[in-house]
Amino acid sequence: MGFWKSLFIGSDGASPGESGPSGTLLQAIPEQREGYSIIFSTDRDIDLYELEELCNAVGMARRPIRKVRKAIQHSYLVVTMWEQRGNRRRLIGFSRATSDHAFNATIWDVVVHPEFQGRGLGKELMQQVIKKLRSEDISNVTLFADPQVVEFYKGLGFMPDPEGIKGMFWYPD
Repeated sequence: MGFWKSLFIGSDGASPGESGPSGTLLQAIPEQREGYSIIFSTDRDIDLYELEELCNAVGMARRPIRKVRKAIQHSYLVVTMWEQRGNRRRLIGFSRATSDHAFNATIWDVVVHPEFQGRGLGKELMQQVIKKLRSEDISNVTLFADPQVVEFYKGLGFMPDPEGIKGMFWYPD
């Protein structure tokens, strides 16, 4: 429960390194032994082909670039994770959330490049997303998880609906 408790402490929800109202730089984590830094950002100016490469690296199904652009434009929050080596930046993580701007948000498309998995960076990416949502006073955060990552999200304190309500879906024929 420490993960969630840390997100509810302090009403401003600000994280170390957070920049002004635009919030482009959330946090930088130096990786001294590796010679690079990990940068978290809310800047939506993302090379969509670089994002497509990241999604391909984790085996996500391809989606039309125009729809990905539209999804990002209409998302409430976008958090990206970058490997910074000197002047070179590489997209290594991505997540976004949609919201009603008051009570609820749903997290989508959480992706961490396979080279960077198993280092706690997925947890840090999720922490950045939730801190930012909490700073906007959004308290009901949901997500949909593929079976292979359910345990990861449970480790962050996510749980099946405690009321036992089952999600329902409608798809066109």
